Amino acid sequence: MKALRFHAAKDLRIEDVYAVPVPGPGQVAIRNTFVGICGTDLHEYAYGPIFIPVEPHPFTGAAGPQVLGHEFGGVVQAVGAGVTHVAPGDRVSVQPLIMPRKGDYFADRGLFHLSPDLALAGLSWLSGGMAEAALLNDYNVVRIPDAMSDEEAALVEPTAVAVYACDRGGVAAGSSVLVAGAGPIGMLTLLTAKAFGATRLFVSDLNDTRLALAQKILPGVVTLNPTRDDIGARIREATEGNAGCDVTLECVGNEKALQSCLDAVRKQGVIVQVGLHPGLSGLNWFDVTFKDVDIRGSWAYPTHLWPRVIDLIASGAIPASKVVTKKIRLKDAVAEGFDVLLDPAGTHLKILIDLT
Repeated sequence: MKALRFHAAKDLRIEDVYAVPVPGPGQVAIRNTFVGICGTDLHEYAYGPIFIPVEPHPFTGAAGPQVLGHEFGGVVQAVGAGVTHVAPGDRVSVQPLIMPRKGDYFADRGLFHLSPDLALAGLSWLSGGMAEAALLNDYNVVRIPDAMSDEEAALVEPTAVAVYACDRGGVAAGSSVLVAGAGPIGMLTLLTAKAFGATRLFVSDLNDTRLALAQKILPGVVTLNPTRDDIGARIREATEGNAGCDVTLECVGNEKALQSCLDAVRKQGVIVQVGLHPGLSGLNWFDVTFKDVDIRGSWAYPTHLWPRVIDLIASGAIPASKVVTKKIRLKDAVAEGFDVLLDPAGTHLKILIDLT
């Protein structure tokens, strides 16, 4: 079958790899339908290997070359012994986290996403979404309702990141929220905050094209560009008592964006760090103390979120498909997908690869 595999930075190859896998006990084979290109995939392509293991992964044994893609869905082709929750023909969304199900501190408490042996389909597992088919564990596949499209099935994973981030921030009805970063995760976080009942929404980004997309996707959002706007001052002017936002979410992994979140949040507000910082970052810790704020990390998502996120998308509460700006074929994935998304002009948000 055809698959897009990572060999090294700037070296992605579409290759004929193993045949469609046969599932063993507790496993499921699916025919992939759509897969999203994630920021993590882009970082691997540009600078990797980062998360892709050079030596065999301690839990899965996977190592490069690696089939990419962890935001995907498909149709069940076959199931192994003991699998009862899905059957051939079922359409599914893939929850890509792979880890011990018991035997370590976090797994024994159901906090699978915090396991020190965590792996991901599409990064440190034998299969990924950027292939015609994938072999997964039974807990990696969740059936989707008729109301959800195949394209939306591939958007459950990034939406789960956004839902967990808003959970971590305590976003609720009437909240005022700033999202720093108008990329796909930032936009999904804005849509999620709106679904949770936030009434005053702000988004900051250096890219005016993405800010214009944000206004199109979510009319009424206040867009701010830090090259022109004093983010904290603008938000204080627009919030009750000139106090600042209840919740700010940093979705870039940028030191200046994090500082703007601290500046914009109200006293006793919450800052959620969603983006991955590439190194140590400075922060005005006097303000952290003086403003009496909480700073919370938000790593991936608890795996039990999947049915909830599916329902939020399928019901229309989170219109995740609004972030999709382009669909391409696997043969065009590098030139029309990865390279386009790395363009500093940033004219696209989420690009899906159509494998149907």
